[in-house]
Amino acid sequence: MKAAVFYEPGVVKVEEKADPVIKGDEVLIRVMAAGICGTDIHIYDGAKGASDCFPPVVLGHEFAGVVEAVGDDAGRVKAGDHVTVDPSIMCGKCYACQVGKPHFCESYSATGVTYDGGFAQLCKVKEEQVYVLKSEVSFEEAAMCEPLGCCLHGIDRAGIRTGDTVLIIGGGTIGLIMLQLAKLAGAATVIVSELVASKREMAKKLGADYTVNPLEKTPFELLEEKGIREINVTIECVGRKETMLDAFKYIGNGGHVLLFGLTEPDCEIPVKPYEIFQKEITVTASYVNPFSHGRAANLVNTGKIKLAELISDRLPLDDINRVFEIRGKNGKMMIFPNK
Repeated sequence: MKAAVFYEPGVVKVEEKADPVIKGDEVLIRVMAAGICGTDIHIYDGAKGASDCFPPVVLGHEFAGVVEAVGDDAGRVKAGDHVTVDPSIMCGKCYACQVGKPHFCESYSATGVTYDGGFAQLCKVKEEQVYVLKSEVSFEEAAMCEPLGCCLHGIDRAGIRTGDTVLIIGGGTIGLIMLQLAKLAGAATVIVSELVASKREMAKKLGADYTVNPLEKTPFELLEEKGIREINVTIECVGRKETMLDAFKYIGNGGHVLLFGLTEPDCEIPVKPYEIFQKEITVTASYVNPFSHGRAANLVNTGKIKLAELISDRLPLDDINRVFEIRGKNGKMMIFPNK
């Protein structure tokens, strides 16, 4: 099979590898679409992903495809099924797993980071990682179940109540998913703050009540203009110091701040505890996708969320190195290993 192998920071080579051999409860998947995550770019640049990466390894943890074969102990899925894969692998035995916090597993690993993933024509995973999708669901949408699952965990932690006003900071792929989930969670008003005009336009198409270019108008000015009293939840989806500070600046009394964007590990922001006390702010974050992949698959299966509209760059596996040049500046990037 053909695969894109990560050897060291800055080096990914497309080459021939032996087809994976499955056994037991393993499932062999022919990969039809694989999304490029910010984590893939971080690893390419030399940073750590959610789990340890030991090259050479095939990256790609957001993918979907068709079941090619199943091991003798796999009984839930069958050859021909259209599936999406939760890359997270937990031991089920450590303290974190035993107390219901499996995403903090002491032996946490992931397909496409620790083990060979979806930037290949074939990939093997455990049956427990596989979720069956309707055949009419596109493989592009199916591949986006993983980031959708991560966003679902974030929305769970954001504390949105029916009727709330929510500010999404950043209108990239994650921000546009968060926008839709906030509406589904019952937000009455969702505002998207984004510099790029095309992303603001997409936010409007996907249901944003208002969009704002923060260089031209602050969210405070928009609130005054529209007669909105305050913002109840801010969701930061950029991962920059400046936008993290904005999440605190614009939150109203008793509000929730969700810091979802991934910053550099040594990023620090100044926080005034008295202001948090005075406004009774709840500050939270969100780490990977503990058991939310199935809910993501349900949303995709029922067509309750739009994902294909977020994809901007579609490339064959041979051109994978272009994604590390594009770096998602246009939107979601997608690789098609079997085209």
